[in-house]
Amino acid sequence: MPADTTPDDGIADEAALSGPRGRAKGRRRKPRGKGRRALLVTAWTAAGIVVLGGTGLGYVYFKLNGNIKSVDINQALGADRPTKVDNGSENILVLGSDSRSGSNKKLGGGTDDGSARSDTAMIVHLYKGHKRASVVSIPRDTLVDRPRCTGTNGTAYPAASAVMFNSAYSTGGAACAVKTVESLTGVRMDHYVEVDFSGFQKLIDDLGGVQVTTTKNIDDKNSHLDLQAGTHTLDGQQALGLVRTRHGVGDGSDLGRIQLQQAFIKALVEQVDHIGVLSSPTKLLDLADTATKSITTDSDLASVKALASFADGLKGIGSSHMDMVTTPVEYDPSDPNRVLVEKSKAKLVWDALKNDKPIPASATKGTATGEAKGVVASS
Repeated sequence: MPADTTPDDGIADEAALSGPRGRAKGRRRKPRGKGRRALLVTAWTAAGIVVLGGTGLGYVYFKLNGNIKSVDINQALGADRPTKVDNGSENILVLGSDSRSGSNKKLGGGTDDGSARSDTAMIVHLYKGHKRASVVSIPRDTLVDRPRCTGTNGTAYPAASAVMFNSAYSTGGAACAVKTVESLTGVRMDHYVEVDFSGFQKLIDDLGGVQVTTTKNIDDKNSHLDLQAGTHTLDGQQALGLVRTRHGVGDGSDLGRIQLQQAFIKALVEQVDHIGVLSSPTKLLDLADTATKSITTDSDLASVKALASFADGLKGIGSSHMDMVTTPVEYDPSDPNRVLVEKSKAKLVWDALKNDKPIPASATKGTATGEAKGVVASS
């Protein structure tokens, strides 16, 4: 098998990805490998605004409003997009950014050139009535045909074939990432939310940690994570290590890491109601301040009022009402470090989202998976 020359953070330059790929030989190494957190970020932000707003602290609104960064996705993409389905559902593209600049620089491995990359990608589908949600993770190592797109800075980027999915974000930012997801799925993204490394870590610390149970030892020096099997209350650094680790458990793949991320988020969702956030205005302000500093949204969500309204509609969605799946993929026979979309099964997923229906179990049956399932269980 050819040596994997991808940098440790899982990003390869586009020239290397789009060039010829020799057929792998010998023992198959499954693709290497963050993330389901922006849903909760907006909920915490909303809680802070609703409670603090009632105290008459009007300056809090303006302080938090000034924290939020945004991108105008609609202007960048124009009219060449899937039709918006008016059935009461919403689709949100959530990205975890691993920018190596600023406070993120000391948190990420790989390069330190200050560039931003998409380390995690998922589509959150909110069903009509916002009582249930489906979360579809897109492996960053998936080879896709990236469409021609215009970045939010107005720069036009040509289309490219057989490139890693996360190259869309590193090439043209949020607008190109949304364009690529819409091209891949045929599903219109109603909103965009991006969360960065340092913000995620501080949010967990502000919450006082998250309790999880590991069924196996996890030791990954790259992610600075060393946990014995058992129950742990993870601080921000440990939580970040867990959702990023790929060498510490399973097969070292991005698919396996997605399983860890999904288990962690379910544990987090289950525990948020018991943390006592609403009983402490100070904690609420800290959480809201951290949350609004940590996210970038589309322009329609780029205000405290819009975030609070949006998040208020999510408060009834607990872990038992979240269906988490991974985009149906298969290993690339020419490069076992990459995966390809299994188109017939993926169509079942995309059609379900378009029609606001549950994702059928048959959509993911028999597709490629990692080997980290069951390593993390909620306590």
